[in-house]
Amino acid sequence: MTVVVTAVLEDFLRPARRFLEEVCAQRTPSRSSGTKSHYALFSGSTAEEIEAAVAYQRAAFDAGYGWITGPQEFGGAGLPAQYERAFAAVEREYAIPSKGPLSVSLGMVAPTLAQFGSDEAKRRWLKALRRADVVGCQLFSEPAAGSDLAAVRARADRTGDGDWTLNGQKVWTSGAHYSDIGIALMRTSDGPRHRNLTAFVVDMRIPGVEVRPLRQITGAADFNEVFLTDVRVEESCRLGEVGQGWSVAIAMLMFERSAIGGSSSGGSGLFRMDDLAAWIVDLGRQDDPAVVDAYARVYSGVTAAKAMRARADRNLRASGVPGPEMSLGKLALTANLQALSDLVSVVLGPKLIGDTGEPRSFAWSELVLSVPGMRIGGGTDEIHRNTVAERSLGLPKDPAARS
Repeated sequence: MTVVVTAVLEDFLRPARRFLEEVCAQRTPSRSSGTKSHYALFSGSTAEEIEAAVAYQRAAFDAGYGWITGPQEFGGAGLPAQYERAFAAVEREYAIPSKGPLSVSLGMVAPTLAQFGSDEAKRRWLKALRRADVVGCQLFSEPAAGSDLAAVRARADRTGDGDWTLNGQKVWTSGAHYSDIGIALMRTSDGPRHRNLTAFVVDMRIPGVEVRPLRQITGAADFNEVFLTDVRVEESCRLGEVGQGWSVAIAMLMFERSAIGGSSSGGSGLFRMDDLAAWIVDLGRQDDPAVVDAYARVYSGVTAAKAMRARADRNLRASGVPGPEMSLGKLALTANLQALSDLVSVVLGPKLIGDTGEPRSFAWSELVLSVPGMRIGGGTDEIHRNTVAERSLGLPKDPAARS
């Protein structure tokens, strides 16, 4: 049986390789990556990077590789997950454009819409999202509702004809400035906490939606604040039942943690251990015990994250919905990024903050400074530890504060 499955996969991968060879250059085992100008976590996506990501996703979709496991009725290939994993493994052999500009759209918005959207919403947006004809973002956080997401104040009110009018402010929205739609969590009643929220798909291009970029100290502006003023949303754009938005939000956050957690085991490209080893050798630092120890910490963390990720993926295939173990992926990512930050700091010393012209010296400074921010993005580490403790380990919740 294994031989038969392998043969079928090979039949699938042969044209896949031809496709990748046509659209991408194959990676070669060289040290040319050592010339990269800088490494950062929140540098934003340039217009060229967005255009390249969209062009590649459209080409992959049209060739049958853009949504390998998706249902055929919505444009997917309808194949088992093993085909998607096999294609991803081959894809890593080629210098494809970064998928970062589409990570929220493909990793969070599309699967949430697939799970909770109406038939009309699925027909309207699912294929468009997967082909990158439409790009999506997440409209969750607010100035007074970050980690306490259930405290959102932006409201959605019924109109006389059964549709909805949305008003309020969202903040820290990644990619809103180039997104076409967003999934918004809105307060729809003054009822009990967690049962007074509803989620909607919002057209980001219609009147009443204003996107203002938030300029970071690095000069980039990947995050935005979004203002909703009397934004009209059709009833068919509601996700899930009225008052059940918290369930939609939790599912989307699990998809988010699944997408973020994948970077803990190398998905971000920062954890190419052979590349890091070659760089250390280039600098003649391979015999320093402190460097060896720091490298081993990164290597062991990434290796453990890969094993944990494989287990989480098996659970996801069995249940169809990401579980609380995805929080472990996010925690692993922040731990591995901190270990990487420690490694480059040990290797470079004072050269980290001065451009000496040596390979990847000052190039790492922005990453080292931005690592603490990952303990907040995608849910704080404290929130994820609570999720693991309560939902995975069955530990009691914190006692409610006395009024």
